[in-house]
Amino acid sequence: MSSAPVLAKKSDPAVAPSTSSSLFMAPQKRTFVGSLLLIVFTLAIYNQATHFSFVNYDDPRYVFENVHVRGGLSWATVRWALTSLSEANWHPLTWISHALDCQLFQLNPAGHHFTSILLHALNGVLLFLLLARATRRTGPSFFVALLFLLHPFNVESVAWIAERKNVLSTMFLFLTLGAYGWYAMKPGWRRYSAVLILLACGLASKPMLVTAPFVLLLLDYWPLGRIRGFTQPSEALAVQQASPLTLVLEKVPLILMVVASSVVTMRAQRAGGALGIAPPIFDRLKNAIWSYGVYLTKTVWPTKLTLFYPYAGHSLSLSRVAIAAIVLIAISCVVFKFRSRGYLVTGWLWFLGTLVPVIGLVQVGTQAMADRYAYVPLIGIFVAITWLAADLAHKKQVSIGLQVVPAACIVVALSVICSRQISYWRDSITVWTHTLEFTQHNYMAEDNLGEALVHLHRIDEAYRLFVQASQDNPIDAAARLNIGTYLYQHGRAPEAIEQYKIAINLVGEPSLLAMSYANMGSAYTVLRDFENARLSFEHSLGIDPYQVIALQGMGFMLLEQGKREESIPYFQRFAELRPSSESYMQLSKVLEATNHHSEASAAYNHAMRLSQELPPVQQNTPQPPNHN
Repeated sequence: MSSAPVLAKKSDPAVAPSTSSSLFMAPQKRTFVGSLLLIVFTLAIYNQATHFSFVNYDDPRYVFENVHVRGGLSWATVRWALTSLSEANWHPLTWISHALDCQLFQLNPAGHHFTSILLHALNGVLLFLLLARATRRTGPSFFVALLFLLHPFNVESVAWIAERKNVLSTMFLFLTLGAYGWYAMKPGWRRYSAVLILLACGLASKPMLVTAPFVLLLLDYWPLGRIRGFTQPSEALAVQQASPLTLVLEKVPLILMVVASSVVTMRAQRAGGALGIAPPIFDRLKNAIWSYGVYLTKTVWPTKLTLFYPYAGHSLSLSRVAIAAIVLIAISCVVFKFRSRGYLVTGWLWFLGTLVPVIGLVQVGTQAMADRYAYVPLIGIFVAITWLAADLAHKKQVSIGLQVVPAACIVVALSVICSRQISYWRDSITVWTHTLEFTQHNYMAEDNLGEALVHLHRIDEAYRLFVQASQDNPIDAAARLNIGTYLYQHGRAPEAIEQYKIAINLVGEPSLLAMSYANMGSAYTVLRDFENARLSFEHSLGIDPYQVIALQGMGFMLLEQGKREESIPYFQRFAELRPSSESYMQLSKVLEATNHHSEASAAYNHAMRLSQELPPVQQNTPQPPNHN
């Protein structure tokens, strides 16, 4: 096969193939020092995040409003995690990770942030060890790991607690790659089983790892050099070569696993309303091409990074899309021309391929792109650029000192920008204000900033944002729901009901639909339309049995009708899901009024304990029930 592309020999001095049985056992002491430095750099840059709060986007549903997670780690939580399709995903290990944090740190966000930071640091170390072991080039491997750890693009995956799934799944991806290298040195079913198990864990953390078999084929090309007739054997690892067909067939069990994961994911996303109404395929294709270009641009010039980028596939001009397409084609042609440098092929195809599940060809959600989606794909760009620069520097005989200076300047610049990007995640107000500063017609940011302002009792400011969101996106159900709540709180229940009805007709997400029905039930209760109130609450609880607004609303509605005994189960369930001095005191009063004296005393005592445990601003000291 003389015409087949062949990898050029590394310019480093030749070394004997390793006979070690583990991919992570690089002998150089500097790998140990490098690993420690990577951890120190990460903790130093991200330490500020341990002082940040939760944000109001996904964090409530993933952590502090999720009754299963909030209760800590238990067998009941594990069973729920293994079977739940909540949040339009099947990712049981992510749920278990959050539950473990609640077990260790309760609802103190500092501990949750620290876990994510630690996982990010571990990922950097694993990436460094993988590259150093597979290539015997410690310097470039260390620099790639630094780029990965410090690039501002990756801040979202680390500083956002709800994105635990990203850092957790990436850890399992790197462990999968390590196990695969171990298998490549001595193929056998035991070692292959380790690859299968670790990939399964990764898919159980986040289904974005469906491209893993493709990634392993890229590693077969470089740096492992396993493709007989196309690549030279690795100089760093004693791997066994095989024909291309054999290597593809070898991945079939992994492919079947990711296909199964994809089927489950699509089912979960369809059930969770994440798929919604897909834009036309031409718009999705335009957005995908343009997004590739934006990811590349922000990799080189990481500015204006925000939590939510509004979808604009329908309004993208063909000229802008054409420019992005030309850039992608041009880079692909250059990579093909210099395909003898295997790292260019692997790095570029890694970037293109691992973005495919989230590039928008199958539109999930309403975002155009997301910083968190670049967490794994950018590794390919980092590898390609770093190895090319290192090889050119070696060819030109550039001294180590002259190589270190520009590398250090890049690290310092990224550290400064990364630190500033982390600061935008201090709280919901900060993150959404920053988002609106750099985007236009961003209804998602307007909705969430408005919600954050409501919690600060800046109601009128929030209302203006909700109205703006409904104008920017006429089918925004959340904006209608929020407008309805504002009207309800200002004594305009009939107008609120009209807004809730609009929201119900627009919403596709079950949790939001349940909330819309619950709020509408409360508005009907105020109007003493108890029949429609009951129907609304029942609809809500039928969709989401844990809908606390519906539980509390049903309880109060029954009290309004004089049905105290019937209201007790609803107040009990509400207090269990939202434990506070107020909720347990309300339960105590209802129990006392229905002559359940011992249960009333127990609820009262629990209310008193919670009142003492809560911060002063949340305390509302209840009065004891009257047993006379």
